[in-house]
Parts: sequence; structure tokens; C-alpha cells
Amino acid sequence: MPSLHLVCPHCATTNRVQSDDLGRAPDCGKCHRPLFEGRPTALDEAGFERQVQRSELPVLVDFWAPWCGPCRMMAPAYEQAAALLEPRVRVAKVNTEEAQALSARLGIRSIPTLALFQGGREIARQPGALRSAQDIVAWTRAHLANA
Repeated sequence: MPSLHLVCPHCATTNRVQSDDLGRAPDCGKCHRPLFEGRPTALDEAGFERQVQRSELPVLVDFWAPWCGPCRMMAPAYEQAAALLEPRVRVAKVNTEEAQALSARLGIRSIPTLALFQGGREIARQPGALRSAQDIVAWTRAHLANA
């Protein structure tokens, strides 16, 4: 049975989890908090780097800002999508106001922007809001199937 490296969204410890155990709500070996909570994980620049570089799961990131109307409109659908995609995909959010250097380095030019990372690299990008959780899930799964 293969194991995966997963980064805890709370304490940033890298955990080894058997892939068959993903659906059993695994906890972090260090802080004992859930590795998945069915909602997006807020990441700063360091947290983003840890999740994308160390986790063996795909990472879906919503680049957003609090003042952005379309970002706020998409937020409930993104929350619902997290519950549908986890634990097979880490679902996260990066506030572009707080992570300006990261946003600039990645070339985030409009928000919201969804970006999907796998194996430490970006594999897909969607500028603009998707309207429903089903659209977000379908977009993510389509790009993972083609990766």
C-alpha cells in the first residue's frame, strides 16, 4: 500500500499517510489536528511553498483579495468544492494583498485566479470566477486527469 507525504495545514509538519487511510480523516502526527477539514486552508507565502513543494497531493489554490467582489461571490462555491475535493486534493486560499511577492512571482494578474499544482509545479490556471462548486470540481478533475 503506497504512502503519501502530506503537509499539516496547522503546524506545517510533513506526515506520511497510507493512501488507503486518506478517507479515514487522518490526523497530524505532531499536533494531532485533522489533516483535512473540508474547507480551504489559508496560506501565507511560506505555507504555500511547503504545501506545493512537500505535499504529494495536488494543491488547488484560489488567489483572492478581500476587496474583490467576484472573489467574495465565488467564496461559498469554493468552500463547497473543498468539501468535495478533499482528501484527494489540498484546497487552499492565498490572499494576494498579504502575499504580494508570491503573486508577482507567479504572475497572478487578475483575481480571483485558480491555480492547480502537482509535483511542485503549476499544471493549470483559471483566471476569473467559476460560478459553482460543481464547476470548480469539474475543472480540477479534468486537469488532473490530463496531467
